[in-house]
Amino acid sequence: MGRTVGMRLMATRAVMAIAAITVAALGCARRDSESRDAQATAAPAATAAAAAKATGVSTGAGAKSPFRVPAESEVKDSVLLASIRRGRALLSHTRDSLPRHVGNGLVCTNCHLQDGTRKLGMPWVGVYARFPQYRSRAGTTQLIEDRVNDCFKRSLNGRPLTPESRDMRDIVAYMAFLSIGYPVGVEMEGQGLPKLEPLEGDTLRGAHIFATRCARCHGAAGEGSSAYPPLWGARAYNIGAGMARVRTAAAFVKQWMPQDSMGVLTPQEAFDVARFIDARPRPDFKGKELDWPHGDPPPDVAYATNAARRTGAAGSRR
Repeated sequence: MGRTVGMRLMATRAVMAIAAITVAALGCARRDSESRDAQATAAPAATAAAAAKATGVSTGAGAKSPFRVPAESEVKDSVLLASIRRGRALLSHTRDSLPRHVGNGLVCTNCHLQDGTRKLGMPWVGVYARFPQYRSRAGTTQLIEDRVNDCFKRSLNGRPLTPESRDMRDIVAYMAFLSIGYPVGVEMEGQGLPKLEPLEGDTLRGAHIFATRCARCHGAAGEGSSAYPPLWGARAYNIGAGMARVRTAAAFVKQWMPQDSMGVLTPQEAFDVARFIDARPRPDFKGKELDWPHGDPPPDVAYATNAARRTGAAGSRR
């Protein structure tokens, strides 16, 4: 009997030992799995952080990334670099390079200054990283190709590019180049235009400011010249363009006009001259009534929309 008890005790201890080894092994496996999961989760963040550190672009939540224009030397592929350079040329010489798609006297860089690299000059720097993007004017999510074509149809009063065309690919390649190092969806210092507190513009005061400050470059009738774009009339941006909104035009004027004496205009003067310019005749935009389909147009939209009429929003009163 004593032998039997001893054998049972030994067997019990053996089972306990096996169980302990099994539990330990499972614990180690779990810790290894958790470690691998943590490494897998951390790897993209570490990669993004490393890229951000190398380029000086912030990835912190809520932080705006510093404005940075990439250098061509960062592009190692010669075929891609040729595409980037051609895209930049198309945007700088749009009217001459793409005459079938431009219906007025403007080029893209009339609004997007210094080839889209000017801080607070409606730059394209970082823009590729912010698309796809929901756009309230379209009422849907747009690709960057959609946004480019919006400008062709509105600001250039022309025809859209075929999204798969070489021209569009090269334009997008240039914008992607200007976004090297920027994390997806990042907000950026120097993005867009400076914000101005909305003011009520006066067309009479604006006419006087235009005659004394603006006409020497843009012409007394806003017709433009070989060096400066037309501001109204048949060769100007159409009513569906962003610059046809007084608040956008005023912010641009305050920051960048007149080019030979930037900064001399007060905010009120900027709104006065913007109101005067945008009240002048310009081409219509077919389908403008379909803009902001969810009934949320900005208050300075110069035309009525169908959705605004239904909801009683600001755009229904024009």
